[in-house]
Amino acid sequence: MSTPVHADGKNRCAWPGIDPLYVAYHDEEWGVAEYDDRALYEKLMLDGFQAGLSWITILRKRENFRKAFVGFEPEKIARFSDKKIEALMQDAGIVRNRAKIEGAVKSAKVYLDIMEKGPGFANLLWGYLDGAPKVNRFRSKSQVPAETPLSQKVSKDLASRGFKFVGPTIVYAFMQAVGMVNDHMVTCHRHEACEKIGAKAARTFKRQ
Repeated sequence: MSTPVHADGKNRCAWPGIDPLYVAYHDEEWGVAEYDDRALYEKLMLDGFQAGLSWITILRKRENFRKAFVGFEPEKIARFSDKKIEALMQDAGIVRNRAKIEGAVKSAKVYLDIMEKGPGFANLLWGYLDGAPKVNRFRSKSQVPAETPLSQKVSKDLASRGFKFVGPTIVYAFMQAVGMVNDHMVTCHRHEACEKIGAKAARTFKRQ
């Protein structure tokens, strides 16, 4: 069964299981269309830190990450010194991977360049979808891809600009998380809710 019924009587995608933190993330965040530039940067960085790990590991460390990376403010992260990076390597509250930490700093600089000289981060990403989420109607986990031609295209673009840890699989997981694609099972109680939220948010975004 792709969408088990939980104790509260709601059908959900199978992946959060019954972990309260994971279920809350599934119900409140995953698949909700996100159009805020900074929030998109944060989520992309966290997905990069996830590489080789499980998302629940990152989720449990997310508040530590936010503290360590000063609220994921790209303007501040771009100025991280070698001394700051060394301090982060000693922070047990985050994933202590030098390449990923340095990648977040490099990516912050690229983000700022896009914000200052380019279309803006949200405009860049959502431009691939004409500003509106792609709504899938999967009924089984086996139907959900690990990557798509679109995630490959976005990955190539981001990497060419200098972003780090933005392979097509990471990018697709990011697109799912920020609601660029709605990959809740069609029988999950969040599928229709995210579809409505996404449609409304897209109309607002396009009017800007």
